[in-house]
Amino acid sequence: MTEPERLIKCLAASSKTVAAAESCTAGLVADLLARTPGASQVFWGSFVSYTAAAKITMLGLDQGLVERCGAVSAETALAMARAALERSSADMAVSVTGLAGPLGDGGSAPVGTVWIGTAARGKEPRARKFHYTGSRDEVRMSAALQAVKELLQLFDCT
Repeated sequence: MTEPERLIKCLAASSKTVAAAESCTAGLVADLLARTPGASQVFWGSFVSYTAAAKITMLGLDQGLVERCGAVSAETALAMARAALERSSADMAVSVTGLAGPLGDGGSAPVGTVWIGTAARGKEPRARKFHYTGSRDEVRMSAALQAVKELLQLFDCT
């Protein structure tokens, strides 16, 4: 059984739902979940907030936070996960923000840096940093798969 299948099955058994806020993955997390049978029972949807402006407009992130901490940061990943949770009826949310390449953003984070945030009602949100190598598509897919793993851990779906 794939990790998306495990997550969908686990959430369905508990009548829980999930939302996503995606930047560099641009909907790949949503795709991994939505292509899995049973997803319509547990997948609320995804905010694809690719640019800093989209993060501010769609998710309501504070412009000062994004400017101060950068779009690729723990703070932004946490804010994105919290916003997805607040703007949905989902029980938990995951966020992905990073640099898939081939060019960086002029900041201090190298290409391949990805922050994944998770938030759940009644739990402390968290963000974890990952670094991936490979092509742009490989970085994006690795990040999307890791986002599913983070949700499995958050919900303790073992």
